[in-house]
Amino acid sequence: MDIKTVKISDFSQHVDQQIKIKGWLYNSRAGGKVQFLVLRDGSAMCQAILEKKEGNEDIFGQVKHLGQESSIIATGTVRADDRSMGGFELAIDDVEIVHETNDYPITPKQHGVEFLMKNRHLHLRSKKQWAIARIRHTIINSIRSYFNDNEFILVDTPIFSPSVGEEEQTLFNVDYFGENVALSQTGQLYLEAAALSHGKAYCFGPTFRAEKSKTRRHLTEFWMVEPEVAFIDLEGIMDLGQGLIHTIISNCLKDRRDELEILERDISKLEAALKPFVHLSYSEAVELLHSEKAKNHLENKLAQKNTRIEELKDNIEQYNTDATNAKKQWQKDKAAQQIQTANEEIAELQKEVENIPHHMELAKNFKWGKDLGGSDESIISELHDQPVFVHRYPREVKAFYMKPDPENPDVVLNIDCLAPEGYGEIIGGSMREEDYNALIQRIENKGFDPENYKWYLDLRKYGSVPHGGFGLGVERTVAWVTGIKHIRETIAYPRMMGKVYP
Repeated sequence: MDIKTVKISDFSQHVDQQIKIKGWLYNSRAGGKVQFLVLRDGSAMCQAILEKKEGNEDIFGQVKHLGQESSIIATGTVRADDRSMGGFELAIDDVEIVHETNDYPITPKQHGVEFLMKNRHLHLRSKKQWAIARIRHTIINSIRSYFNDNEFILVDTPIFSPSVGEEEQTLFNVDYFGENVALSQTGQLYLEAAALSHGKAYCFGPTFRAEKSKTRRHLTEFWMVEPEVAFIDLEGIMDLGQGLIHTIISNCLKDRRDELEILERDISKLEAALKPFVHLSYSEAVELLHSEKAKNHLENKLAQKNTRIEELKDNIEQYNTDATNAKKQWQKDKAAQQIQTANEEIAELQKEVENIPHHMELAKNFKWGKDLGGSDESIISELHDQPVFVHRYPREVKAFYMKPDPENPDVVLNIDCLAPEGYGEIIGGSMREEDYNALIQRIENKGFDPENYKWYLDLRKYGSVPHGGFGLGVERTVAWVTGIKHIRETIAYPRMMGKVYP
């Protein structure tokens, strides 16, 4: 009788049945007569038990010497066990070795960031990266479903663009058969044409920014979804953005709770984001930065970071004692890993401690008329449990296509949505200037040539209507939902300043 091959994630449907799984050896621990294996097959991980019995001595010996990430086919019986990962384990009867691996570079010990980034093609197999990738998949699927279900039409916009969409200084210029063009910063300008055709349209693809920044928030290549709607107002844009984020969070809580637990994500923080978002005008945001509330928050944050540093230093002393007294190698290895992890956290905390006084000074002296910086956005978002819509920024610091507020021409009808917990901007959007003459004036005021925007200006000559939309950055959204600190982990192969391998 053929034995059925099943996925580890489906073990609950095959309790007390003999099955077969095809996967890889993630980790192992061997005793005299029993081996404890951690197997993965792409769908999940499980603990497997291989006992030494009469007749299986050869396979027992072969498995005992298998290296991490060797590929195997294991046959055995699924058993329910609350103590095991996922609540099930596999009692192995037989193992077929597909490919024996030795000296796998990424071992269970701690590795530095540079090493992991150079081995990113293998790093993706680790438990944490596996969980992040699956959450990202659900976020992207939620985005597509939200717009498709709300009758938006997907329109693919160009990667090569002859005109500026955002800041000219962040363009990646390309020689396009002798013509100077740039990698796309946004699909918005082209999408506006699609919105005047379909009413509601969206694009979803990679965008590029040549910002010479190495902060944990920046990538030079990232993915963005951009909806554009005809006959909408600023409130409608905010409602659309809130609905999208609520959908993303709801689906991740429903379908990726196990992965969020692997990442030790505080679920209550995400549940709080399902409430109505906070709305602040830019002027109110400036007042908040100047407030005692912001000052006290930063002082408390500084004290907490310093307290945590001292706790970690005490922990390191204990880990050193544990390593000295350890009788077994695995105990020494565990202590060494704990020491390295603690030292890495101390290094990160010390950077934050150094930066907080500077951020306090920036907030205290923030002048109306400036654009909000990363530290300003962090302060505002850390003071709220829900995402925050900051609206109506000063006209001079925003893009040429944003429509001035008729009630106050010094500001534009725009929004930035800031994710809680200091993650900063995940959405940026606005109403678009629909008046032909006003748009020409804005283009010229920014120092651009109206001739380069002739086709874009045509949209204001033939059937112009009030319209607007926004862009949501996938990677920053993934970072917030997963609770990870650095955006480089949110995409399989991050592109950052100086980093293009692998």
